[in-house]
Amino acid sequence: MASKNDYEITKRGDTGITRRGLFRWSGAAVGSTLLAGSGIGRAIADTSKTLTIGNIGWVEDVALSHLTKVILEDHFGYQVNVVSKSVDDLFAGVADGSIDTFQDVWLPQTHKPYWQEYGDQIQRLAPWYQGRATLGLTVPDYVQAKSISDLTPYGEQFDHKIVGVEPGAGETRIIKNDVMPGYNLDDYTYEAGSTQHMLKKLDQAISEREPIVVALYRPHWAFNVYNLRYLNDPKNLISNLNDRLYTIVRKGLSSDTPEAYALLESINLSPSQLGQLELAIQSADGPTQGVRNWLAGDRAFGSNKSVNKQLVEPWINAARAAAKK
Repeated sequence: MASKNDYEITKRGDTGITRRGLFRWSGAAVGSTLLAGSGIGRAIADTSKTLTIGNIGWVEDVALSHLTKVILEDHFGYQVNVVSKSVDDLFAGVADGSIDTFQDVWLPQTHKPYWQEYGDQIQRLAPWYQGRATLGLTVPDYVQAKSISDLTPYGEQFDHKIVGVEPGAGETRIIKNDVMPGYNLDDYTYEAGSTQHMLKKLDQAISEREPIVVALYRPHWAFNVYNLRYLNDPKNLISNLNDRLYTIVRKGLSSDTPEAYALLESINLSPSQLGQLELAIQSADGPTQGVRNWLAGDRAFGSNKSVNKQLVEPWINAARAAAKK
């Protein structure tokens, strides 16, 4: 039974996790010092095989970078460092070669300015996510407001505040530069901070059934756990941003580390697969352990060992084939 401080949440599906578990790794800075954990048949690390993965701290990026880390370390003997940076620093790092890859690039809209600046200095792979990535001002389903236009008459309910994410995020730029002026939200402030802070504020508001509007995006596990909806956007200032999710790599990676490049090129996840992986990570003692739980078939998150093994096997085989060439 959950303790008083570890109470169960009201959720769409039975995820078997508590509020406390949800916020361990959501939007947190994930460094390179995380332990790889234990496992059977793991490859011995080859110090000549290293890979630096840039990470922005968004939940889908934490999930994908640590899935990549586990596969490369377990099957190919790599030493993989996951380093947290701002979006600008991630693009710049891949461009100058100090970062090998960044796996959470939103195009053609959200990261457009960074692509325009660095696109000719890096390589972009095919989309790895089968769905579309979207942005939106998001509210719990019990909130009266239906549209972004309603934020003005309901301003007092929301304390004239939009709870946002990181200051350098593409969504922050779009909301502050386009959405707020476009809907004349002059009396609102955008509370930029961190994804972690936003999620905690959202969780607190829902537990007390209080109105709140936050900057959120899909894919994100929060839509699977809480009853949320985007506010309608009649002016199409943010709802028309249907991006694909890409991986970018430094030039020369395919020849320097062919198996790592082939793995990055092969990864492909559906919305449900990514959602299950994200939730497994939220409840685990670290992202690496969450990935291992998911691969092992943690049924609390809809994971199935045979299905997940079948999913990743072609990626591993492609990397092995590349290493033999």
